[in-house]
Amino acid sequence: MEGNIAWILTSAALVLFMIPGLALFYGGMVRAKNALNMLNMNMWCLGIVPVVWVLVGLSLSAGESGRSWLGDLSLVGLKGMSDPMDIALFAFGMTFACITPALISGAVADRMKFSAWMIFVPIWTLVVYCPVVYWVYGADGWIINLPAHDFAGGTAIHVNAGAAALALAIVLGKRSGWPQNRPAPHNVPFVMLGAGILWFGWFGFNAGSAFAADGLAAQAFLNTFIAGAAGMVAWMITEMAKTGKVSTIGMASGVIAALVAITPAAGFVGSMHSFVFGALAGVICFFAIEAKYRFGFDDSLDVVGIHLVGGVVGGVLLGFMADASAVPGGDFVNGVFFGGGILLWNQILSIVVVMAFSFVATFVIAKVLDSTIGLRVSESTEMTGLDVSDHGEAAYVMDA
Repeated sequence: MEGNIAWILTSAALVLFMIPGLALFYGGMVRAKNALNMLNMNMWCLGIVPVVWVLVGLSLSAGESGRSWLGDLSLVGLKGMSDPMDIALFAFGMTFACITPALISGAVADRMKFSAWMIFVPIWTLVVYCPVVYWVYGADGWIINLPAHDFAGGTAIHVNAGAAALALAIVLGKRSGWPQNRPAPHNVPFVMLGAGILWFGWFGFNAGSAFAADGLAAQAFLNTFIAGAAGMVAWMITEMAKTGKVSTIGMASGVIAALVAITPAAGFVGSMHSFVFGALAGVICFFAIEAKYRFGFDDSLDVVGIHLVGGVVGGVLLGFMADASAVPGGDFVNGVFFGGGILLWNQILSIVVVMAFSFVATFVIAKVLDSTIGLRVSESTEMTGLDVSDHGEAAYVMDA
């Protein structure tokens, strides 16, 4: 028991470390005048979400209400929580709740009021994230009882955040001058450093979701490593074939796309299958990020192309490749390739419903906020930069 608790707490720390990693990953991709704003958008999630989670979020996500769509208020304020394993699992789950809205921030870079973001995050966590987590992981949740599989959050986190990012980007509108003016990343080394931290933290994200220091955790750990490597290589080859060059941003993006795709499957597939998840995600997400130019939505840092599409790729592939015989202690419904055809349809259904719910609910939240406090900064503020206008600081002071 103590060893399992130690692993869960270690994994929670790894996932928490992903948030500053994400801040660097996103922060390096924006213009210098908005770097602090992006860091602060991510770190705000680390501040406000634990407050929401302790007060009511956990209860809505895990309370045993007997309903299929939402928990109850039995765990409000962590009422009755004294078991050490429960406390460790609470801490672990809270880090997931923190990083999910942070993922959305990349879609609204350069143009969303920080004050609006401060209000959006807790509302979105309660209205969108908590119900979806209950559907996917709650004892009576309708998705887990289909059954549909999501080992560490491919649907609950990445599809959910990706669909929300699309809705929020649409409501906010395009950046001034986009797509004719496509701002270049101001600090590419930050992007690669952030990607490395994310990959490191993802071992806790996926292997920690075994909830024990055992063979399943080891398998999820290995699958995470293999998929990330395969995704990087696949993206690089695809980019080289199309452009004749390999970019640093592309290498980092390939890793993240693959890690997203293996997230729902890390504890449901064998090691060689993880190559397929990573490689396909690297190729498909490479082309998916071009969709924003084709369809005209300004997803600033490709949250839709990486997280929504990567989550869908991983969830659907799992419907084909889930294999209980390849996983230590495997006892779950197999995918199509291993005799379990119903799983594919369950995976597709769960993904479509989560995508639709998250998009519509986020769209409504964004519209309400936009019509009341306003979501978007003024054009002059956008030109000046959000670091100075919203935070009164600059990331780089050259004459200091």
